[in-house]
Amino acid sequence: MSAKSKSRSAKLNRSFDPALLARARAIAEGYRIIIRYENREYYGQAMELPGAMNDGKTPDECIEKTIDIVTTVVATILERGEIPPLPASDERRDEQVNVRLSKLEKLTFEEAARSRGFRGLSDFMRSATLSSVAAK
Repeated sequence: MSAKSKSRSAKLNRSFDPALLARARAIAEGYRIIIRYENREYYGQAMELPGAMNDGKTPDECIEKTIDIVTTVVATILERGEIPPLPASDERRDEQVNVRLSKLEKLTFEEAARSRGFRGLSDFMRSATLSSVAAK
């Protein structure tokens, strides 16, 4: 396991309230986990929290470790008294934005979406844009 993986998998040096942690876990398990395979390793992230990532040797291990880190992030959000993002399947999306692309741009985005495990271009563009905005 790489040093980067160990740091992401490291346990917190403090505990969360068990009730808060259980609530965070229930929320995290509702999130959509996106997995990609690269360099003989699986990498996962939650669509709703693109910065929360983990890895694993198998898809199942990657999903479990990703849910663990997402649970930690959600627990931290809840502890601060903030509201974590709703699961993508629960959040009502009733606003539409139209973006004009060239045929080549559209093909490039579609291939990137497929290679990263997204079902469609909208989910990919939403996740990529939200993660780039959240990173700043």
